[in-house]
Amino acid sequence: MTNWVICAALLSLPAAFAQSPPSEGFVLQGGTIHTISGPVIENGSVLVRNGKIVGVGKNLTAPEGFKTIDIHGQQVYPGMIDAASMLGLDSTSAGQATDAQELGLLNPQLRAATAVNPSSEHIPASRANGVTSVIEMPEGELISGQMSLIHLDGSANDQMVVVPSAAIHLRFPAIVTRPVRPHEDDDSDDDPSPPEPIPYEQAKEDYDRKMAVLNTFFDEARTYRQAKLAKAAGFKPDLRYEAMIPVLDGATPLFVTAVREREIREAIEFADTQKIRIILADAYECYKVIPLIKSHNIPVVLGPTLTLPLDDDDAYDRSFTTPAELYKAGVKFSIATFSARKSRNLPFQAAAAVPFGLPQDEAYRAVSLSPAEIFGVANRLGSIEEGKAADLIVADGDPMEATTKVNLVFIGGKPASLDTRQKQLYEKYSARPQQ
Repeated sequence: MTNWVICAALLSLPAAFAQSPPSEGFVLQGGTIHTISGPVIENGSVLVRNGKIVGVGKNLTAPEGFKTIDIHGQQVYPGMIDAASMLGLDSTSAGQATDAQELGLLNPQLRAATAVNPSSEHIPASRANGVTSVIEMPEGELISGQMSLIHLDGSANDQMVVVPSAAIHLRFPAIVTRPVRPHEDDDSDDDPSPPEPIPYEQAKEDYDRKMAVLNTFFDEARTYRQAKLAKAAGFKPDLRYEAMIPVLDGATPLFVTAVREREIREAIEFADTQKIRIILADAYECYKVIPLIKSHNIPVVLGPTLTLPLDDDDAYDRSFTTPAELYKAGVKFSIATFSARKSRNLPFQAAAAVPFGLPQDEAYRAVSLSPAEIFGVANRLGSIEEGKAADLIVADGDPMEATTKVNLVFIGGKPASLDTRQKQLYEKYSARPQQ
């Protein structure tokens, strides 16, 4: 059967599922299964029932009532996870307000999932490239809120949520005299001139103020927890301190944005002092302190690989080589976009590290199983294993290659639409009569 016939058959499947859903489940049969957690299975099968994977291997027999989907010649991968995203938190129109940026220094009680716009045009564009989940990251000056793990499928926020509070985002204070442009504006049409330098005295004053606020807030949160446990007279619930209790108990990590070496060192020292778990985020200069990170067993969520060096005298390939350095040192890491509009490029961010020393299978792991492990959901997502959610993509090649076409996406065992605004525009204008 020719490739175009296979693709046509696969593309018709979501509609067929909608019209006649399988009574028990379905099986993807005959494809190459990239489990990520184990070996690649040639001519394998994946059995799915009630949204979960119930079988993976060769020569599997579909139980009675299962729908068989022939995917010979196709590649099956677990859906990708963007470990730091603001997808659906901003408007699709320029100049409109964003829901990603919170006002005030301390907002641990706010939850990112409640602000996601399920109708954002960036969601289907990301899904069509194989991204099935993202961890939504609210932005702010200090503690900006709770990060939520969501599926990229559903017409309402509560339908999309997988883990309401996966971490709490802290932008660690820093003495910043030369502001850096955020990733989101790397390819914007705005004025590309660098921001004006900030006087050192002003930057140091701002740093001291934020550190004082942060330390005081942690002290107050501990006092609140003790009062709650003791059922103290006159105790009054406070949502901000309530949100911090799982952090103090070690159940929820702090997702700490710390870009420079000094910030990274201070964030690790702060975590030791407070006896809390942290995840280092967007840690561009983590390569300078890899032994320290490794000794503390701290995971790292790297920013986009496809970005310019932070400093003029940095090596041109600094962002490309860091993933391989972390891998060789045995540091758990993932790659994320830290963006509201670029989750669709997640596979290519991972691919860019491969020519610079990161093994290809580890590159895909950095956007699938590794983020699931970092955020404590590896028992549910990130690889193709029995018992996990059926977040699967079926493609005609490696999803990290730009020429690969994703033909099917399943999120929680449900076929997801691959229709996008870009596809609609292509079909609209390609159908115009030739002049």
